[in-house]
Amino acid sequence: MIAPLLAAAALIVPASQAQQQLSVQPVASGLSALTGISSTPAEPRRLYAVEQVGRIRYLVDGRVRGTFLDIRERVVSGGEQGLLSVAFHPAYARNHRFYVNYTDRSGNTRVVEFRSRNGRGVKSSARQLLLVRQPYANHNGGELQFDRNGLLYVGMGDGGSGGDPGNRAQRMNERLGKLLRINPLRRGARWEIVGLGLRNPWRFSFDRANGDLYIGDVGQNAWEEIDYRPRAQIGRLANYGWKPFEGRTRFSNTALGPGQLVAPVHVYSHDEGCSVTGGYVYRGRAVPAATGRYFFGDYCSGSVWSLRIAGGRAEDVRREPFSVGGLASFGEDVAGELYFATESGRILRLGS
Repeated sequence: MIAPLLAAAALIVPASQAQQQLSVQPVASGLSALTGISSTPAEPRRLYAVEQVGRIRYLVDGRVRGTFLDIRERVVSGGEQGLLSVAFHPAYARNHRFYVNYTDRSGNTRVVEFRSRNGRGVKSSARQLLLVRQPYANHNGGELQFDRNGLLYVGMGDGGSGGDPGNRAQRMNERLGKLLRINPLRRGARWEIVGLGLRNPWRFSFDRANGDLYIGDVGQNAWEEIDYRPRAQIGRLANYGWKPFEGRTRFSNTALGPGQLVAPVHVYSHDEGCSVTGGYVYRGRAVPAATGRYFFGDYCSGSVWSLRIAGGRAEDVRREPFSVGGLASFGEDVAGELYFATESGRILRLGS
């Protein structure tokens, strides 16, 4: 089971003609520090921007038009804490339900359902789905995503500090260091663990074309990693290796917990960055050269890479000819166009 972790990393290939055509185009600025971008088919002209301080703003045709939700009084913000994501239910057009992940005033993780009315979130509609006590202020994870079946997923970091001192990521009696999912509309539903051994899955996503899962898991001292799970295997318990492994390298003598050991499909060293920001597989139409490529970047260096998955392996890994400083998150609009969000409150879009 350890052999795949020792496989050579995919080589980064030289820039191709198609790669050289890619660029980023400014969309908006002047927002506060951003942690996410989201959209819903129910409102194809809107793009939602998640501000770390505890507010969700919405844009129409590239301009900020108003505030969708403001829960700043419930959120502790700064460092890795704050309002960290929003996800709209697939049936949002009918049920008006959306979900947020934030660190509360005590620093603990909360996943809360809200409903909207007349295009604005209603704070009094809050229904808590998850509360996880956080022992430290960092490694909160924070991403929320829906799959094709209407299941809501949340990525939980290992609880913070450094080196996972409580070995929480490998323990099944802990929700920290896990990928969890639930049907939020089913009465009495419980959270299910579908992944363990995660250090800080700050951003993960599903490929809208096939439902495959991509995770950007932030490393410790040396390696950042991209994990991949085909749609057919997502329901089987996966063990992503932390803290026995950092990337493909042994980090500690900690015993592996249960689940199928899943090796990263790509790693990069801290010579190239320090904190991976996971992204999306591009499925828009504006940039044909990017179709089917998974884009990700690094918060510290601003570098952006892309790769393709073939036969469960990463191929054609390349550094893109642009950088995005303070790259905090990615997002998609209804058409599948790719956006970049920064800690300085800028939104950019992939172009050519």
